[in-house]
Amino acid sequence: MQGVGFRPFVYTLALKHRLCGYVLNDTTGVEMELEGKKEDIELFDKEFQATLPPLARVDFIEKNEKPIFNFVDFRIEQSSSQVSKYSLVSPDMSLCDDCLKELKDSSNFRYQYPFINCTNCGPRYSIVKTIPYDRQNTSMATFAMCENCRSEYIDPLNRRYHAQPISCPKCGPSAFLKNIKGDILEHGNKAIERLAELINEGFIVAMKGMGGFHLICDATNKNAVEKLRLRKKRPTKPFAVMFKDISSIEKECILSNDEKNAILLLKRPIVLVKRKQNDISKIDFGVAPNIDRLGVFLPYTPLHVMLFEYLKNPIIATSANASGEPIATSSLKVQEALHDVVDFYLDYNRDIVNASDDSVMQIVGDKTLFLRMSRGYTPASFRFESDEKRKILALGAHQKNAIAIYMDNQIILSPYIGDLDSVENIHFFEKTVQSFKNFYDFEPDIIVCDKHPNYTTTRWAKAQNKPSVQIQHHYAHILACMFEHKIDEQVLGVAWDGTGYGDDGTIWGGEFLLCTKKTYERVAYFEPFLLLGGDASIKDIRRILLSILLDSEYEKSLYQPFFDKFENSELKLLKQAHEKRINSPLCSSVGRIFDAVAVACGICERVSYDGESGLLLEKFYNPSITDAYSIYLDGKIIRYKHIFDEIRRDNDVETIVSKFINALANIIILLSGKYAKNTYLSGGVFQNRTLLESILSRKTSKIFFHNHLPSNDGSIALGQLFSLI
Repeated sequence: MQGVGFRPFVYTLALKHRLCGYVLNDTTGVEMELEGKKEDIELFDKEFQATLPPLARVDFIEKNEKPIFNFVDFRIEQSSSQVSKYSLVSPDMSLCDDCLKELKDSSNFRYQYPFINCTNCGPRYSIVKTIPYDRQNTSMATFAMCENCRSEYIDPLNRRYHAQPISCPKCGPSAFLKNIKGDILEHGNKAIERLAELINEGFIVAMKGMGGFHLICDATNKNAVEKLRLRKKRPTKPFAVMFKDISSIEKECILSNDEKNAILLLKRPIVLVKRKQNDISKIDFGVAPNIDRLGVFLPYTPLHVMLFEYLKNPIIATSANASGEPIATSSLKVQEALHDVVDFYLDYNRDIVNASDDSVMQIVGDKTLFLRMSRGYTPASFRFESDEKRKILALGAHQKNAIAIYMDNQIILSPYIGDLDSVENIHFFEKTVQSFKNFYDFEPDIIVCDKHPNYTTTRWAKAQNKPSVQIQHHYAHILACMFEHKIDEQVLGVAWDGTGYGDDGTIWGGEFLLCTKKTYERVAYFEPFLLLGGDASIKDIRRILLSILLDSEYEKSLYQPFFDKFENSELKLLKQAHEKRINSPLCSSVGRIFDAVAVACGICERVSYDGESGLLLEKFYNPSITDAYSIYLDGKIIRYKHIFDEIRRDNDVETIVSKFINALANIIILLSGKYAKNTYLSGGVFQNRTLLESILSRKTSKIFFHNHLPSNDGSIALGQLFSLI
C-alpha cells in the first residue's frame, strides 16, 4: 500500500546497517536491492521483519541473489504512474501516539492543531480521488505546503516523508462552527470549544469526522438522548458511546483483556462490551435500551481529542444520516437531510471524497467478530494466487452491502455501503463501484451477484451489458468463511441469517450445506413457515409466531392471551393469508425463529432494527442451565415448531432463552458429527455472541467462524469472488 511509510522505513534501516542499493514500488509490490556485508544484510532482514511500520503488511517475501552492482549509496527510487495504479488505497487511520504527543506539546508548532497527522496515521481513503496516492490526487490539493511542512515531506528520515495530508496551522484546513443554516458562528479552535459547550448544555450537534459527520449529544443527559431518538426516528436501536479514555470505559463496562486491547487498537473500532449492572452508571439507559451491551470507542481524530478537553461526559457519536441513507459528508447534506435533527454543526474545509462509517466488532473467546468493516479496516486487500486472468467485480448482497474486485491475484473489499433500500444508498453503491474503477483503471470482464431477482445489485449487474454469474446467497456466506480460512476442500457450512433467496424460490436462512469451492448440496434446513404479509412480518414479529402456531397442534389455552392481542379483523385476515398463502412466502430463517421465541416468552412483539430480538434474548442466557429443547432432524428437515408449547409452559425467560440457544448449539454439533467435516459458520445469526460461545463450549469437531470478516452480508462479495477464482 502507498502512504504507510514503507519505503522510508526501508531507507532508514538500510542506512543503519550500512547498506547500499534502492527501494521502489513495482507492479507486484515493493522491490529493493541491497548491497553490503553478508552479516549486515542478515541483520537488516531480521530487523525488517520484526519492526514493520504500524500500517504496513507483508504478504510474501521473495529473495534472489544478484551480481554486485557497486551502488554508492541507498536511494528511494520513484515509481512510474502506470506502476502506481497497482498500489492499494489504504484505510483511514486514527491519531498515532507520536502525533498525540505533539498535539499536546505547547513547544511544537502543531500544538492544538486539529488536523495533525503523519505517515503512521490520519486520513487516506476518505481524501483520495485516484491513485497514485499523491497530494494532487487528494482533497489536500488546494492546500499549498508551507516551508516547514515541505521540509518534512521531502526528508526520508522524517516520519512525515510523503505524508500526503501533511499540514499545520499555517497551511492546512480550518474548523468552523455553524448553525443549521450554514452561518459561521466561530472558527478555529474556538469553534471546537464552543461545540463542546453546546453539547454540555444538552444540544444535539453534528461534527465532521474522518469519513463523515457524527451526530453527537451528551450520553448522560436523558433529555438529549430522548430528543435524539425522536428526531432521528430511531426508537430502540443502540447508539455507540465515545469515551475520553479507557479508564472512563472501565468505570461503565466489564472488559476482558482482549476487549481492552481491541478498544485501544490504532484502528479505533467500536467494540460491543458488557455494561456493568449497577445504579451508579452515568450513561443514560436510553442509549442502549433493554440490552446489557454497550458499543464503546475512543477518540480517533485530533478533533475528537481536542473536543474531549472541554467535555464533561462521554458522548453519543453515531453516524449522521437520515434513516436509510448514507452518512453525511458535506455541509450541504447536513443542512438538507438533518435540519430537523441537529441544532449546530462543526465543519472543516477539507472535503471528504469517500465516505466510511465506524467499524464495529465484538470479542468471542479470544477471537474478533466483526459486525461492520469500514473505517480503519477497509478498503481491505487480500493476496490470492490464482490462474484466473479475468477482472471480476462482485456486487455483494442487498443488505449491509459491500463490493469487492479481483485483478492480478489481488482482492480488494470496499468499506460498508449499507442496505440498498433507498435511492441515496443506491447512488452511494454506484459511486463506490465507480471509485474503485477509477482507483485501479479497473473495468470488469465479468460481474458476479446474488440469485435474488429483485435485489438492486442483481438488476444492476444485468443492466451492464457484461457477462454475469449469480451465486446463491447462503452458499456465498460459506464461501466467504472458507476464503477467510484459506480452505479448498469439502466442508459442512452452516448459514443462518434473516433472509436469502433459495434455489427453490423460497426464503432460506437456516441452512446446512455440504460445500466445495465449486458446488454445494442443501443437506438440512429448518422446517419452513409462512411469512404472513411478506416483509410486514420482519417488523411485526407477532406474525411469525402466529404462522408457526397455525402450522402446529398447539395447546390453545397456553396461547389464548397471545391471540387476544390481535384485533379480530386483523387475525381473520392473517389466518386467511396463511390458509391461502396470500403474499406469504415460505421461510426457513433462524433469524426469524429468534423473533418468534422473543414473542413467545413476552420480550417483545415488534422490532425496529435488524437482530433486535437476538440482542434482547442474549442477556437472559444462563450458562449454568444445560437443558435444551428437543430440536431434531427428520430426513433433511429440522423440526422445532413443537417446542413452542413447552416454551409457554416454562414461563421463565431465563430458562426459555437458555434451552433455546442450547438447542441451536446441539443441532449444529449433531450435524457436524453426522457429516464428519470441518464446520464453517456464517450469516447474521452468528453475530449472536451467546450462541457462538454456547457452540464453541461443547464442540466435538473443528468448528470455524469469521474472525477477520463480517459474519453478516458484509462479506458476501468475497464469497461470490471466491467461487470464480
